[in-house]
Amino acid sequence: MKPNSITLITGLLLVVIFGAMLFTFQVRQTEIDVVTTFGKYSRSIDQPGLQFRAPWPIQRVYEFDNRIQNFERKYEQTTTRDALNVIISVYVGWRIVDPRLFLERFNGDIANAELTLEPLVRNAKTGVIGKHPFSDLISTNLADIKFDQIEKEMLAAIQPPARTNYGVEVELLGIKQIGLPESITAKVFERMRAERMRLVKKYQSDGEKEAAIIRANANSETNRVLTFAAAEATKIRGEAEKEAARSYDIFAQSPDLAIFLFQLKTLEQSLKERATLLLDERTPPFNMLNGQVVGPSTSK
Repeated sequence: MKPNSITLITGLLLVVIFGAMLFTFQVRQTEIDVVTTFGKYSRSIDQPGLQFRAPWPIQRVYEFDNRIQNFERKYEQTTTRDALNVIISVYVGWRIVDPRLFLERFNGDIANAELTLEPLVRNAKTGVIGKHPFSDLISTNLADIKFDQIEKEMLAAIQPPARTNYGVEVELLGIKQIGLPESITAKVFERMRAERMRLVKKYQSDGEKEAAIIRANANSETNRVLTFAAAEATKIRGEAEKEAARSYDIFAQSPDLAIFLFQLKTLEQSLKERATLLLDERTPPFNMLNGQVVGPSTSK
């Protein structure tokens, strides 16, 4: 190939590349672009891909990041409904949803947009916190803390003006840190101590009530068992006395048999265990061991 042809081709390529740069632009996945014509809004593009435009200075393309932008508010003192001061720091997540309005208000400057959003965040925080008592933020009872509700109220307060006036959507708002001024720390601790003592007394009262119920049930069961036992004992004594009376009638009819049985019983009890006894062999009932038995008389 001749040198002139190479130069010509190279020149044509440069012209094509330069023309592409002048008449096209690339919209990225994370961008939302605004095209202006002679400084006036022309169109917005939120779909990624290659787009055409007129060369500058006829048209100009502004590129905005459409991802969520985050910024945090510094610690600021706020007053609760019950006139107690708290120091709260909040974080905000926002994104551009109306690029035309955003361009007109901030000329595409994100830092300027965040400076403008700060008063909105401050007003929303002050207004919402002022409607809630201190116990909704700090309490010994976790069930009383209402962080979620307070954050939702702040978000609801800031979303309409941010979208309408600045073309941005506040999607996230949360309480990052909360603190107490030194002037009210002692008061807060005293209130928390009083709350703890109230809970202690409540638990003690509940415990005493439960103990009284248990004691009453135990006493009732004891009385029931004792009554049943006494009735059983009376019944057994009655049957024993009845049996004894029957035995006495039999013994009364045969006294010698009764004496014999009593002596035999006494002898049996005495010889249950190994023992050495020094007694007169005529001493009842041991005289039975010598054959001297006092028993029932036998008729011949």
